[in-house]
Amino acid sequence: MTDQAHRYRQLGQTDITVSAIAMGCWAIVGDATWGNQIEQDAIDAMRAALDCGITHFDTAEGYGAGYSEELIAKALGDVRDQVIIGSKVSPNHADSWDDLREACERSLNCLQTDVIDIYHLHWPNRTRPIADIIGDFERLRDEGKIRAFAVSNFGKGDLSELLANGRCEVNQLPYNLLWRVIEDEITPICAANDISITCYSPIAQGLLTGKFATVDSVPEGRARTRHFACTRPQARHSESGQEQETFTAINMIREIAGDIGVSMAELSLAWLLYQPGVASVLVGARNADQARQNAKAMTLDLGPETLAGLDQATATLKQAFGTNPDMWQTESRYR
Repeated sequence: MTDQAHRYRQLGQTDITVSAIAMGCWAIVGDATWGNQIEQDAIDAMRAALDCGITHFDTAEGYGAGYSEELIAKALGDVRDQVIIGSKVSPNHADSWDDLREACERSLNCLQTDVIDIYHLHWPNRTRPIADIIGDFERLRDEGKIRAFAVSNFGKGDLSELLANGRCEVNQLPYNLLWRVIEDEITPICAANDISITCYSPIAQGLLTGKFATVDSVPEGRARTRHFACTRPQARHSESGQEQETFTAINMIREIAGDIGVSMAELSLAWLLYQPGVASVLVGARNADQARQNAKAMTLDLGPETLAGLDQATATLKQAFGTNPDMWQTESRYR
């Protein structure tokens, strides 16, 4: 893989090229999940990301009720022609053409732009036929308001139904070394249909930074996935969790990172860039230094031995989670 191909990739069957590392723009709103955020730090993070070659910025109307989109406009409005912006519409706003158009117009206004490059349906909408929803997104594209229709959190059933009625260019999914569930049933469908995968939660809400040394040191808000026991205060699942297996994998990843002289986070981000179908990895940054650190993964070369070691370190955990792609719920929202 050439350096240029490793750093910049085409989305689906479009002419849109994105940086392999993207900046996810949820955490910069400073909410209850992520804690307080200084606005200038968020703006500086986006400018630093661009300076390091990150051209893809991902947001959603639901991130701070439009505030994330407004921050992107403040930070990048004067360089709009240099960046690719993805935003997401909530599924209830796809209940009708009027709802979708109004939501799109709100996002365009917040972003202070004429067009959204990648417009995602944030979760499946199962109240309307998917053919009608696809038609509405195509209408937005025909009107010049969006460049590409994308989805997020589509499992094999929803994705197959979509493909029977049209296509999308991107499926945005949770994917990281500790959460490889999509590989068995969703990745093959995407690969067979030239649908790019963009990954969220690539460092597993901080678990893959190595800053949590033990299971008990993980704070409540980050210990609510199916990795952790259902007795955790914010858990929404009914499983015993995979706490020992998760931290066994983390320790093995930490050792591999040390062997090649990089941080766990950089290694974890770079690993995703070697996985089939992955076009861009969405990772948050709350200040300029974090953005610069994230960008390093675009130029990290991983050899066959390192990739094999990471696969071995996480294979048991992958098998333990089965085929349910919902990282938070036993009763899957995917189908």
